[in-house]
Amino acid sequence: MIHGTHNAVHDVRNENVKIYVNGELFPRNEAKISVFDSGYLVGDGVWEALRLHEGVLVFLDEHLDRLWQGAATIGMDVGMSRAELTDALWRTIQANEMHDNVHVRFMLTRGIKKTPSQDPRLTISGPNLVIIAEHKLADPASRERGVTLFTSSIRRGSPDYLDPRLNCHSKLHEVMALVQALEAGADEALMLDIHGFVATCNATNFFMVKDGEVWTSTGQYCMNGITRGKVIEACQRHGIPCFQKNFSLFDVYGADEAFVTGTFGGLTPVTKVDGRTIGNGSYGPMTQRLQGLYEALVHETVIGNR
Repeated sequence: MIHGTHNAVHDVRNENVKIYVNGELFPRNEAKISVFDSGYLVGDGVWEALRLHEGVLVFLDEHLDRLWQGAATIGMDVGMSRAELTDALWRTIQANEMHDNVHVRFMLTRGIKKTPSQDPRLTISGPNLVIIAEHKLADPASRERGVTLFTSSIRRGSPDYLDPRLNCHSKLHEVMALVQALEAGADEALMLDIHGFVATCNATNFFMVKDGEVWTSTGQYCMNGITRGKVIEACQRHGIPCFQKNFSLFDVYGADEAFVTGTFGGLTPVTKVDGRTIGNGSYGPMTQRLQGLYEALVHETVIGNR
């Protein structure tokens, strides 16, 4: 059975969801994109994923900021305003009669190519926008059970060739890291930076807890996760010592607790890293407290946007 931070409770409604493709809505099994799409051909595009919680798209502004920053980084015109993209998100959600426990992924690529090529000058259409909204409730068993990590030999790269903060379609190095972890019998991969310090996981951000302090990486070699930022904010608000710093596997193996963060799963405890049990191998008290504080921030956002 597949186990990890993206485990969701099965929902039959997803078999009939409508998918947004460039202004039109299609049944799931009819939603298609050209094989000449830039994202398919060369991974040329950016994307975001966010949650619909009690009728509110949580932290929408932060996600749109990151999308526009990513598009600017790769020199791609989004082709619409923030308001127009937001309208497309809501159109998709409303067409599917969704309100709560929904995961929305929206993907923007440079467009259709005249012929298979990296060259953006051969793009013959405007950007392609696809929005997939699904009924997805994180499986509570995953949080209680926690996840195990394996440290991949594949490093998070430096920003001078592919900035790790860029949420782009080119995720092959992260897939390769995950494959290594799966082959080693773990659930997900832990990745180091080019200096050997702990950076991130293949699809989530990593935190550890030691002597009442919360540690995470400097942020130079990891995705600038929205949930990661909210956990740091929660620590600052409530006087919990939180440090963005360099640390190594030496520190991780001796941690009292560890957890990972992501838009879908929130905070998920890490029970083992490289076969070594972290703390007592359970859902630790600091992780539980921070999960509650993160949920409070989500609730605050919901109330503020009603």
